[in-house]
Amino acid sequence: MEQFVSADRSLSVCQRLCYAVGHFLNDLCASMWFTYLLVYFHSVLGFQSTYAGVLLLIGQIADGVCTPLVGYESDRTAGVLGYGKRKTWHLLGTVCVLVSFPFIFNPCLACNANTPQWAEILYFSPFIIIFQFGWAATQISHLSLIPELVSTEGAKVELTAYRYAFTVVANITVYTVAWLLFHFQAQHNVNPAITGNLGQEDIPLFRVLALIVLGTGALFSLIFHVGTKEAAPASEPENQLITPFSSQEPLLRPVLQWNQWLKEPSFYQVAFLYMCTRLIVNLSQTYISVYLTYSLMLPKNFIAIIPLVIYVSSFVWSLVMKPVSKCLGISITYLLGLLLVLGFATWVFVDKTMGSERIYGVAVLLGSGSATILVMSLSMTATLIGEQTQSGAFVYGSMSLTDKVANGVGVIIIQTIRPCSSTQSCCPDCVWFYRDIMAIVTGGVAVAAALCLFSILIWPIRIRRN
Repeated sequence: MEQFVSADRSLSVCQRLCYAVGHFLNDLCASMWFTYLLVYFHSVLGFQSTYAGVLLLIGQIADGVCTPLVGYESDRTAGVLGYGKRKTWHLLGTVCVLVSFPFIFNPCLACNANTPQWAEILYFSPFIIIFQFGWAATQISHLSLIPELVSTEGAKVELTAYRYAFTVVANITVYTVAWLLFHFQAQHNVNPAITGNLGQEDIPLFRVLALIVLGTGALFSLIFHVGTKEAAPASEPENQLITPFSSQEPLLRPVLQWNQWLKEPSFYQVAFLYMCTRLIVNLSQTYISVYLTYSLMLPKNFIAIIPLVIYVSSFVWSLVMKPVSKCLGISITYLLGLLLVLGFATWVFVDKTMGSERIYGVAVLLGSGSATILVMSLSMTATLIGEQTQSGAFVYGSMSLTDKVANGVGVIIIQTIRPCSSTQSCCPDCVWFYRDIMAIVTGGVAVAAALCLFSILIWPIRIRRN
């Protein structure tokens, strides 16, 4: 069977906004997961640093395993109850996130003071796995809609920027609410130790934050499902006919199946670049709180203030992303973002006496750089997929697999080599440990991403299979 692929798919502003909020619940939960999971389990619940890292590793591995499987099944699944296949998986993932996430930021319900920490890990693990499966299903189905809803490169960049703008809004929401909760807590506590240090008295604060996150995210997920229309599923032909802009004669174009993507060099280029991008974004987000707490010795309300500054700068920068990428191109814009990240890493490493004033400038550099490289890497992935939307979910799932496993392994290595594992204090060697992590790891991964980017500049992203 032959079909012609439309080259002019587009969305109205309202449709773009409805699509963009479809990942809002995931973004809210991811903000809490990466920014507060380690400090919550280590400093609030009293887990050893290695055990806290094990919980994050379990989640990352579960997410990494689920993403390609979800992508593969999403490409094969027909719609349910009139839903398209992408929205069906999105709905399933949303339900899993809503039912599992509240248990992660609550103490073990069946445990007491004598319960060993390995038993508590067994308690939290099923909730983390269910949450990560739901998160992966929502993420992959939402990303897979981009090349199906729009067709031109500029429209894909714009839709990705809309999506990232709401990612930034989600993070700003979490950090603003967290700052308000810390502020209200400080007003009702006269003990300065409670105001300055994290401890078990902060358990209700994180519980309330998690419930606010879920309620807000559920509302935006409803908006997505009502306002986003997915095309009805259709049987995929073995070959498609496309009409190039320069000719009215159709050209035969093969449809790539999931295993054929593994033979494409550009697939590995984009996967490595995406992995490096996510490592920069996620590891910096994961360790910014402990860096502020243990290295800079700032009051605990700074673990809400500084991430808030990071994502406000990300939001402002995302507003100019489309014209900048249109002027410079996706690859050069990505390089600009890497330079901002390297500026952040250099500043953190050189400025050993950084106080509460200069940390704001560092936060702006990190936020702007992270926003740039994340949006551009997603745009490169959409460019790689092109019109091969029938297997797009597998591509996004594979990209996500690389970053989830790399993040999980990175965190457990860092937590294992940490000089001390006490919950409330650090040995002298540990004071600047997290500063070195923020500078050396972030900067080193940025250099690796730059090398990969240069390979893309030499061998551009395209499907080379005849």
